[in-house]
Amino acid sequence: MSQALPPPTTLVAERLERFEDETDLHALAEAATAAILDGGGFGWVRPPKAAVVEQYYRGVLLVPERELIVGRMDGMVYGAAQLQKPSRNNEAQAFAAQMMHHFVAPYARGHGLARIILRKAEERARALGFAVLNLDVRDTQKGAISLYESEGFIRWGTHPAYARIRGAIVPGHFYYKFLK
Repeated sequence: MSQALPPPTTLVAERLERFEDETDLHALAEAATAAILDGGGFGWVRPPKAAVVEQYYRGVLLVPERELIVGRMDGMVYGAAQLQKPSRNNEAQAFAAQMMHHFVAPYARGHGLARIILRKAEERARALGFAVLNLDVRDTQKGAISLYESEGFIRWGTHPAYARIRGAIVPGHFYYKFLK
């Protein structure tokens, strides 16, 4: 694992609509790979090759129901989250968005970037007219759980067999937050 980065001068989160050049894409893939290796994956338990991760993020930008929020420290991407809008035919749940795949590279943690990304996702969900933001998280992600609960997310349930990580079944928790 890399050494922690020095305190940043700037921390920002923003919606990324396209990759202007390969720098952001490479940085995002590297940060995601580091998070996966640290156990903070988002479905992946073992990181795929960099080209696969890059292709995945190129694809995210093509999905109309998804928005990519990236977190930057001093201009470099070190984390992200995705805002998943309900499909157009899901009128019953059209009031709620899902935040997913929220992570910060382990060497960039401790500066508040995860919180800034989370707040940007909430801000974006509000701007799009959503009344509720949902998310779920593995029980092993104690830092994320603490963050979500400190930001007012309410745990409404636990799935005892949420994921299998390196052969072990682990629970996961489900959260929501009213945005209005």
